[in-house]
Amino acid sequence: MTVPHPDRVDDPDAPVRTPARGASPWRGQGPVVAVVALGGAVGACARYGAGELWPTPAGGFPWTTFAVNAAGCAVIGVFMVLITDVWAAHRLVRPFFGTGVLGGFTTFSTYAVDVRKLFDTGHAGVGLGYLAATPCAALAAVWLAVTATRRILVRRQR
Repeated sequence: MTVPHPDRVDDPDAPVRTPARGASPWRGQGPVVAVVALGGAVGACARYGAGELWPTPAGGFPWTTFAVNAAGCAVIGVFMVLITDVWAAHRLVRPFFGTGVLGGFTTFSTYAVDVRKLFDTGHAGVGLGYLAATPCAALAAVWLAVTATRRILVRRQR
């Protein structure tokens, strides 16, 4: 059985609402797309700067990308606790900082390229270590950051 019209479940005499003509679907999403793009540019620039400051030698373990991904995941853990448990954040904060800045800062595409380069250049052992260590470090960083942030918040409430 289907409901004839979801707006009229409780009141069969309620008027049917139709969307206004000409309303652009981008009208509500435009600001979100803009802040994600802006945040992504900020995060990508920060990641690029880290790579320039601490370049990885050919065949070496990509410590910079590894550290950026782990640190970014830790910040995501702290941020998500704060905006879900503590703050009533503006609707654009999460897309700007979480998706944009931290999405642009963390770089799992570079992780994949680094693994491929290590294998292609005959450094399979380093590549396998990096392949296994990065997701483990990222998950551990999120978990530790969430756990620590929640414990700190509980202690501050006492």
